[in-house]
Amino acid sequence: MNVLIIETVWMGGARYKFLEKTLLTMFSIFPTLQAREFAAITPKHHTVSVINERYGRIRYDSAYDVVLINFVTSTAPRAYEIADTYRKKGVLVVLSGFHASGLPEEAKQHADSVLIGRNESVWLTVLQDIDQKNLQPFYHAPPYDSSLTLPPTNIHVPGLVMTGALEATRGCPYHCEFCPETNILGGVAFYKRSIPQVITEIKTIPQKTLMFYDTSLTIDPSYIKDLFKEMKGLHKKFFCNGNVDVLAHDAELVRLSKEAGCVAWLVGFESICQHTLQVIGKNTNTVNEYTQAIRNIHENHMVVIGDFMFGFDTDAPDVFEKTLITIKELGIDVADFSILTPFPGTPLFHKLDDEKRIFTKEWKYYNMKHVVFKPKQMTPDELRRGVQKMYTEFYTCSYSLKRILQNLRRGLYPFFIVSVRHIITIMNSRRLNF
Repeated sequence: MNVLIIETVWMGGARYKFLEKTLLTMFSIFPTLQAREFAAITPKHHTVSVINERYGRIRYDSAYDVVLINFVTSTAPRAYEIADTYRKKGVLVVLSGFHASGLPEEAKQHADSVLIGRNESVWLTVLQDIDQKNLQPFYHAPPYDSSLTLPPTNIHVPGLVMTGALEATRGCPYHCEFCPETNILGGVAFYKRSIPQVITEIKTIPQKTLMFYDTSLTIDPSYIKDLFKEMKGLHKKFFCNGNVDVLAHDAELVRLSKEAGCVAWLVGFESICQHTLQVIGKNTNTVNEYTQAIRNIHENHMVVIGDFMFGFDTDAPDVFEKTLITIKELGIDVADFSILTPFPGTPLFHKLDDEKRIFTKEWKYYNMKHVVFKPKQMTPDELRRGVQKMYTEFYTCSYSLKRILQNLRRGLYPFFIVSVRHIITIMNSRRLNF
């Protein structure tokens, strides 16, 4: 069969020029991981093409037997448009991704079949069923099985991709109420690939820089320490996600990550209020441990990229100024600020929907840059303007220059990462319509 795999990725509705896209690919934003995984495990007797709309145009006149579209909530309208166009041409369409898993009945209106949950082995079943003319309307990820092999990602993708991507582990047991990844079918099951398998794949990835797409590389410290030890001498540089509790208390893991080639840790701090963290189920975070976690990373000459979210029921209008003061004191190098978004399929969505607080279900606005619900202690406009203020005041020229120069002494990679991320974020925050 002739198979087309499409990944729709929201980037604020903006069209990026060549230089901007090149900078973004340094951090593996284009393309995302799952399209690579689907393509990598598709049996070789099929012909597979992978398209990310930011790089290539979809040519509807090309002959395909089946089109798989992987998408998130903010790109659902575009995914459905593509799906409807292909179906009118008589092409089989399969939909997958967080949104399709959260609202499978909605997705089915635009597809011949829907994949529910993260399990690429289902894709192999789909292809077999198509061959046998027995395609089912829905395919659920099977129950947890420790023998499941996570797929590789080392395939050729179009465009100038400067950062490789892979998973060593999958899943997260912490189940935060707002997270679309852990709240899909099978999302809390934790899988680990064999370390030799991960090392083999890393060796085959041509790019020198990698991004681990694991929800967190600190869920099983013993496993990750062994992986980092095996990565020494591979001469790769990489970015990864981690949780505060381990990064604060396990100095050995942080040191080994540096020796393995880590240049930046992405940390979901989410909030500076301990009560908020308890309410949302972010059990890995203790605010009093933020300083030590950041210190451990900085002492090993790595960058801290912090994620913060606003709009929780415990957030009052003063949360923005308090957060800004705190993160500057903490010395975070790069920060991303987002608006709490109730993605379909999450406990947060069901809670706010039951309370009649969601005022729009136009999915294009579910991009973490628009307010789609009524906050408890502020108006939607106060929330929107507050997040905009965070970007404006954290990324002033003077503070940006200070952070960039501070990382010059940490090495070329930290200096370059912080410089590029500041450029990207400033471009994005000015362009996005908060």
